[in-house]
Amino acid sequence: MLIDNVRVYVKAGNGGNGGVAFHREKYVSHGGPSGGDGGKGGDIILTVDEGANTLLAYKYRRKFIAQNGDNGQTEKFHGKNGEDVILPVPPGTVVKDAESGLVIVDMTGVDRFVLCRGGKGGWGNKHFATATRQIPRFAKGGLKGEEKEVIFELKMLADVGLIGLPSVGKSSILSQISSARPKIADYHFTTLSPNLGVVRVNPDSNEGFVAADLPGLIEGASDGAGLGHAFLRHIDRCRLLLHVVDVSCSEGRDPVSDIELINRELEGYSPDLAKRPQIIVANKFDAVPDGESEATELLEEYADENGIELIYVSAATGYNIKEMVRMAYERLQLLPPLLVYDAEYKEPEKTAGPSARETEIRFEDGVWLVEGEWLWNLVGSVNFEDRESLTYFQRVLRNSGVIEQMEAAGVKDGDTVSIYDFEFDFVK
Repeated sequence: MLIDNVRVYVKAGNGGNGGVAFHREKYVSHGGPSGGDGGKGGDIILTVDEGANTLLAYKYRRKFIAQNGDNGQTEKFHGKNGEDVILPVPPGTVVKDAESGLVIVDMTGVDRFVLCRGGKGGWGNKHFATATRQIPRFAKGGLKGEEKEVIFELKMLADVGLIGLPSVGKSSILSQISSARPKIADYHFTTLSPNLGVVRVNPDSNEGFVAADLPGLIEGASDGAGLGHAFLRHIDRCRLLLHVVDVSCSEGRDPVSDIELINRELEGYSPDLAKRPQIIVANKFDAVPDGESEATELLEEYADENGIELIYVSAATGYNIKEMVRMAYERLQLLPPLLVYDAEYKEPEKTAGPSARETEIRFEDGVWLVEGEWLWNLVGSVNFEDRESLTYFQRVLRNSGVIEQMEAAGVKDGDTVSIYDFEFDFVK
């Protein structure tokens, strides 16, 4: 079965912490601080795999975490950057934010996209030496890498989509006009996944287009009946729809009623999709006695009333197949290019300043937990064994209003407070 919609968790690597070190060398009495910077965390990068047509690679593994950057080393050596994680996806994959459903990127015409950026490495203590602070015993912690839960949604890149109810001959037509060889049999739902084929208008020229045989839709497909949404998704990019019907009425169905049924499903799924240009392809014309019947009359009347082009074909004998290809190609020349989805998702703005710092305070198992992304970064930059660094930490908590928030939450003198594994007794 086609895997064309998966939910994936991705996280870029954290930046390495800056190093705290001092240069020591014989006959050099004042070597000074020599802690190197931390390495950058690895990115999560999307690339296009032109040979893939399914998201099968993500069926069993749906969590990807890039490597963290190494901490800064002595002698001003920079920590090693974390390795990137490369995620190949088929052409036409649309990446959406799982929470909002907004489009992050459409991997159509895009070779490479950084989905999550790794955190920057922290500065080593070599950056904090001043005339009055010549032996800094603290460094800056690395920043967290970005993380997201996203949805990979494959929408096939086809100019033309063959749509219609089951067993009207869509797969047979595709096999006639291209090198695609879909499974063909005389029972419903022979085709269980979309098939793509490259169609050449003239074997001696480059004129042509890509066609997709979409598995038979049924009533209620727009509401998810059968595999409705899975199939309708792949029509989204098609610029032209070839609406295939069985004009021989071999199964006792009325072609006009079939067309109206499928169009209602298109409307229910997407009003824009229902307005997509169509050509009615009346297949199995070889089985119509003398080429004329009540069904052909009603079909021609319907096509005239709705201004839709109509062509009679036979996939079994090849009748009018080349004319149908030429008609579709000429119609495509008048239509807009392939649909590419614009990015809708915007990263939450990270504003600076104490007033914008979000802090969460809660009481669990007799300990007050104080958390926040900015606090995580702050704790990573503090050397709690150094008096000067500890004083800086206390000053930031007070100036940022965290102490006041803790008191408002109910923290009292003597209570145990934990800020990312740094525990202390609260003293006002």
